[in-house]
Amino acid sequence: MDLPITISDNNWEGLTIGDEHHLENLQKIAEKPIGQLSLDDNPNLLVFPQNLEEYGDKIGKEYVCEVREGKLYTGNIMGFIGYGDTKVRIHSRFAQGEDDYFLHYMLQKVFAINLFDLKYHADEESIFDFLIYLFPAFLKRAVQQGLYKEYKTNKYNDADIKGRIDVARHIRMNIPFAGKVAYSTREYAYDNHVTQLIRHAIEFIGNHQYGSNILQNDDMTKDAVKLIREATPAYSPNDRRKVINQNLRPLSHPYFSEYRHLQRLCVQILRYEEIKYGRNDDEIYGVLFDGAWLWEEYVNTILKSQGYIHPQNKVHKGRISLFTDGSGTRYPDFYKKGIVLDAKYKRYADMKLQKVDGNDLHQVITYMYILSAQNGGLIVPGKYHNSEAHPEPKTLNGYGGNINIHSIIVDNLSQNYKDYCRQMCQNEKDFLGLLPKIE
Repeated sequence: MDLPITISDNNWEGLTIGDEHHLENLQKIAEKPIGQLSLDDNPNLLVFPQNLEEYGDKIGKEYVCEVREGKLYTGNIMGFIGYGDTKVRIHSRFAQGEDDYFLHYMLQKVFAINLFDLKYHADEESIFDFLIYLFPAFLKRAVQQGLYKEYKTNKYNDADIKGRIDVARHIRMNIPFAGKVAYSTREYAYDNHVTQLIRHAIEFIGNHQYGSNILQNDDMTKDAVKLIREATPAYSPNDRRKVINQNLRPLSHPYFSEYRHLQRLCVQILRYEEIKYGRNDDEIYGVLFDGAWLWEEYVNTILKSQGYIHPQNKVHKGRISLFTDGSGTRYPDFYKKGIVLDAKYKRYADMKLQKVDGNDLHQVITYMYILSAQNGGLIVPGKYHNSEAHPEPKTLNGYGGNINIHSIIVDNLSQNYKDYCRQMCQNEKDFLGLLPKIE
């Protein structure tokens, strides 16, 4: 099995691809908007965030990669993607060497995964392990909407008639008449193709090297697993292929919306082996993460305990208005009384505000003005050996106020993943300690 092509995100110098066959396959992926790639005709491709509209049109319009003159170029997207036998691993440009502990750590924090003893390995199998690690978060979100149920036709033959009489079946079964009537009724059933799919995924994960830890990640996960197992008494390991085929069409139920995401994740987990060995040569497959979204959600895991509001576009939560009549809706990344912070998946080499992209700077200043905040800043991935990692704030002209760049050191020199996690916990404490203290 060929090793994947390895490249970092935001690589604008380009990586030369010498194999014409791989270049041809890459053209199937290159220069296509993520919103187009992640449609239902690519069920083996998962893209995060899944609700692209929640974060505006920008993410959905981004390219995973571009191919020009025999070179591969990447943008803000990380993860793993492939077509046929051509596989591309895109790691974070903030990672140290081949060990992309940074991406693993952000995913662990964002999806609340308790796996500090992860044995990291830098290949596509490690990337697909993400699918299994994400399962508890998807399962819990789905079960919070209730156990999925759908109408199912059940056939009965007894004296308690409560449905449509099946005349032909009644004549066949109940002549001479002995007090029973054959009838059928449509009833809600919890044991259905969706819950069966989830059950198959649970049993598959149970055989994974971290399976017992994953399925017992917390009490909510354990309860959800128990609920699915109890709801699927008809489960049989031999039915896996049939159940997968029944779930290739995505759910469209307006209430059980989270089950659509869980369904797609389960299908990809269960089809991993055939993807791994290239049995679907005409399909795009993989798991991708938008770097800007993942960085913002990771920063939220640190700031939410400090009282910061993290607005959500889709549910119109935490929005602010530019104008007194309520128009001009905007969604700052993070704010609370007296301070506005904007998460940027960028690195400023010398951490000088005068070299920050004008749009990024103007955005923070605008939010400071609207919210009457005296403090504002950008939150960026920091570099381990950088004497300017924590610069002094600058004071704005006009109405005043201080603005700064705040960094969280992410490229620690670590011996293993557990050591990396330990260092990141300290870096997060250092970051919080340097934020402005608002009385």
